[in-house]
Amino acid sequence: MMSVLATCLGYPRIGFERELKKALESFWSKKTSAADLQQCAAGLRRRHWSLMKQAGIDHIPVGDFSLYDQVLDTAVMVGAIPARYRAIKDPLVRYFAMARGLQESGEGMDVPALEMTKWFDTNYHYIVPELASKQTFALNASKLLGEIDEAETTGGGLRPVLLGPVTFLLLSKMEQGKTKGLTPLAFLDQLIPMYEQLLALLAEKGIQWVQIDEPCLTLELDDQAKAAYRTALTRLAACPGRPRLLLASYFGALEDNLPLAAGSGFDALHVDLVRAPDQLDAVLGALPATMHVSLGLVDGRNIWRTDLDAAHATIRKAVEMIGPDRVMVAPSCSLLHVPVDLAGEQKLGSTMKSWLAFAAQKLNEVRVLADAAGSLTPSGQPFLDSRAARANRLASPMVRNSHVGERMRGITEALFRRTSPFPARAERQRARFRLPLFPTTTIGSFPQTGAVRSARATWRAGTLPVPDYDKFLKEETRACIAKQEAIGLDVLVHGEFERNDMVEYFGEQLDGFAFTENGWVQSYGSRCVKPPVIFGDVSRPCAMTVEWSTYAQTLTKRPVKGMLTGPVTILQWSFVRDDQPRQDTCLQIALALREEVVDLEQAGIKMIQVDEPAIREGLPLRRREWKDYLRWAVDAFKLATSGVRDDTQVHTHMCYSEFGDILEAIAEMDADVISIETSRSRMELLGDFVRYQYPNEIGPGVYDIHSPRVPTKEEMADLLISAGKVLPATRLWVNPDCGLKTRGWPEVQAALRNMVEAARVARRQFGEERVG
Repeated sequence: MMSVLATCLGYPRIGFERELKKALESFWSKKTSAADLQQCAAGLRRRHWSLMKQAGIDHIPVGDFSLYDQVLDTAVMVGAIPARYRAIKDPLVRYFAMARGLQESGEGMDVPALEMTKWFDTNYHYIVPELASKQTFALNASKLLGEIDEAETTGGGLRPVLLGPVTFLLLSKMEQGKTKGLTPLAFLDQLIPMYEQLLALLAEKGIQWVQIDEPCLTLELDDQAKAAYRTALTRLAACPGRPRLLLASYFGALEDNLPLAAGSGFDALHVDLVRAPDQLDAVLGALPATMHVSLGLVDGRNIWRTDLDAAHATIRKAVEMIGPDRVMVAPSCSLLHVPVDLAGEQKLGSTMKSWLAFAAQKLNEVRVLADAAGSLTPSGQPFLDSRAARANRLASPMVRNSHVGERMRGITEALFRRTSPFPARAERQRARFRLPLFPTTTIGSFPQTGAVRSARATWRAGTLPVPDYDKFLKEETRACIAKQEAIGLDVLVHGEFERNDMVEYFGEQLDGFAFTENGWVQSYGSRCVKPPVIFGDVSRPCAMTVEWSTYAQTLTKRPVKGMLTGPVTILQWSFVRDDQPRQDTCLQIALALREEVVDLEQAGIKMIQVDEPAIREGLPLRRREWKDYLRWAVDAFKLATSGVRDDTQVHTHMCYSEFGDILEAIAEMDADVISIETSRSRMELLGDFVRYQYPNEIGPGVYDIHSPRVPTKEEMADLLISAGKVLPATRLWVNPDCGLKTRGWPEVQAALRNMVEAARVARRQFGEERVG
């Protein structure tokens, strides 16, 4: 009798000890060779395949590993390499130039990176492919085929993972200014043959199953996109002699796109039953008699242990309707979005640890569920442990705080409003600060050098006394203020040397949060973050940032911004409790931040920045759900920021997002100044702000901090002048795209000097004084 298969859609790349991050950064700094980097990558792949094999996974993903990003890998595989990179002969150097930019003064090479934006509603960033008006494609499958050869030592069951052609095109953009009227979908007919050739190559290698990821099937699609899917799926299904094809959807429900997926002619369909459990009946009812179903029942985006009884009931429904030989069990999506292994956590209490499952544990859950599929009443230790952990968590006194509940019930409409509308506030703020036209500032953080990281590590280890650590941080802050003054910035920041991460730092000082030692996940490239775990009601025991902000302000007469992470971003960039609505947790965080904002103002801080880079990221994938989300997301920001006087200036920052559809909500946030990412797109985003007639002040980012290249004064001045031609110059600020934490001091100082000079050029262009 056939049994239910245990499968996996993808595995974390970074390694148990972030080996990939370290290897990448060592290679980029020219401390190690390309061979060293590739050796590390190959070792990680072998380890991951072996782990999955040992866990009993029947279909092991191959090709999901990337040195930077899977979308960029697909662009390289199909030959979608923009012309400006083609002069770079070394394929690896060219690959990283597309991801990070390249500036080699000795060789006269200076190319910016491709755009980067959020992968659906996750905190993972992908590189946006760029297509030309006369785009051609050429297959280069060497990476995937090479990894298949590597993986053959693990035995059978390999399932290559491909980003599907329609999702690839829907995530792409056209080259700016040269492709009027063209959309990426126009190139579908030229792209599909690349996949047809690849499927033939995979068949020659004896591959039995291929996974084709089409997450855009969970979006609202227009007629052109639906037609593209009909064409692409039909042609791939018709490839002669091809392997069996699994069509993978995730991050939401198929809904009206279910007929496209079920009628694709593919051999299996994966559905996300964590994000969209209610779609199961419709999916099972729509499946052709020859099609398998892959049930995404283990959460690939959160760290809570799976309720095995509930998941088993779902599997039984599928088995009873279509038989076990057509059922697979899987995580809801790739495990890229969760940490590697709970075994690395030595300091979490045993109770908290019993509630959690990381990637390695999730593989075991998949196997347990597949094995239990034939049983009507599952038993055994895994199910007993799952029940005990669930009951313990629901009853735990750590989860609820009666004081927080009282504060939540005391929220009134008045707490969401500033005293006066923006025009009145702006007049008072300009009189108070007397800043020049195009005032210059930064987003918050400055380089976290090896010395800073080392001091923090020794302090955490208990070998650096607290007074010595405080003295070190004050010296770093003092030097940072002096450097900013020497550069000529108008509004300063304290540099955030005391902070490890913009979310973790706050979570460590709030009740209701827990922290891992090694719970790292990839954000982009070598950038890894360690999200906090929100397990209970959130409150603020004491002030979090006031000491460092006020100390920095004593060092200068120029305004120093207080720096906070906003409630939505703290929510989005944490692993969030799933036992209450997310909006309730967000409002709890907002109440805690409101206390901090008021304390900063009372301590004499005149500008307070509350960053919300994740507000667009949190937007539901289906438009009909936007209104409810935006209501509570905007309310949370306003609740956090509306307790200050009119002449206290509230800033916010958002990065790597498409704002056009939500500008009304952004305006409702009513921040006095918003800074946004625009440099990689060369101010494309400003068009949305112009069309909407955004009323408040804007700081469009003029250089890309995710790239090591130093932009020239001229290119930044050109961006500012372009911005000043479409928006009132009196409402424009000058700043980098994002924080400078990951960069080095020499490049930061050079870039900021150029930025200040660019602002002076713009002032001469539009008039020296700022009109109050």
